[in-house]
Amino acid sequence: MTGTARCLPFPPEIAVGDEVAVALAQGLPTVALESTLIAHGLPRPRNLEVARELGAVVRAAGATPATIGVLDGRVVVGLHDDQLRRIALSEQIPKLSARDLPFAVATKSDGATTVASTAAIAHRVGIGVFATGGLGGVHRGGTYDESADLGVLGRTPITVVCAGVKSILDVPATLERLETLSVLVAGYRTDRFPGFYLTDSGCAVPWTLDSPAQVAAAAAARDLLGLGSAAIVVANPVPADRQMDPALHDRVLTRALADAAAEGVTGKDVTPYLLARFHQDTEGVSLELNIELVRRNAELAAQVAVAAATDGAARANVPVAGISVWPRPPAE
Repeated sequence: MTGTARCLPFPPEIAVGDEVAVALAQGLPTVALESTLIAHGLPRPRNLEVARELGAVVRAAGATPATIGVLDGRVVVGLHDDQLRRIALSEQIPKLSARDLPFAVATKSDGATTVASTAAIAHRVGIGVFATGGLGGVHRGGTYDESADLGVLGRTPITVVCAGVKSILDVPATLERLETLSVLVAGYRTDRFPGFYLTDSGCAVPWTLDSPAQVAAAAAARDLLGLGSAAIVVANPVPADRQMDPALHDRVLTRALADAAAEGVTGKDVTPYLLARFHQDTEGVSLELNIELVRRNAELAAQVAVAAATDGAARANVPVAGISVWPRPPAE
């Protein structure tokens, strides 16, 4: 089923691909995908192959993929294959968080969108579901270093399917920040919060959702209750028999953190440095696991988008909708 067709005016700074524009206008299920994974998260040319694979996974599950990036100062929603290739194979594509977008537009620059900027743009054009690998968060070490992902999710009503936050981060502190920001966090068929490469980060989640329909229903309830200012994070763990060996994970992380400190790696450079070390020191194990978990997240996100579109169409066919009000007691 589809929802009611909508007129979607966008400013010239946002270019929506034909396939995505049709899907949005007709209320068809659509899933946003980031481009930083393509530009910075995977080695060339595997990154382009994975970008194409993710689109195919979303389509196979019944939704339209909308990979977001910035080219020549225009935010592109629904990169076509030549544009994916340009972002994947260029060595001059910077990471753009939400705060960087105005500068990229003003200077006619290219860039790859992070979780923060992808979520912001997806919401701007009316896409309600977003798939990624792992969220950014609070960095280890007790210094105040926090990903912009968290702040954007605190004010952007989108559903994000992820494998938790990257295990190189301070997971308990990140969950505390998400709670403070009123971001809704649930485990998908688990009561434990995953840690990207690890099935269980050691932290619990307050809620468990067991189906795409439940995820879609939670998002609809958030909006109907007037609580639609923050994201829903659906933490989808890698299966326990597919996770990285925890002992190997801890050894690599400990060594990489020490080397990063010794080399003066700080700020936004820490995460790509540590991920690159994982790819190197695990001899490709982390790379293949990263690809697997992103595929799984893309598939689940598409299933959620399909469930949301079906539910939205059903609601649109209800002749009378509104808020139920308890009758007042009779006057004495």
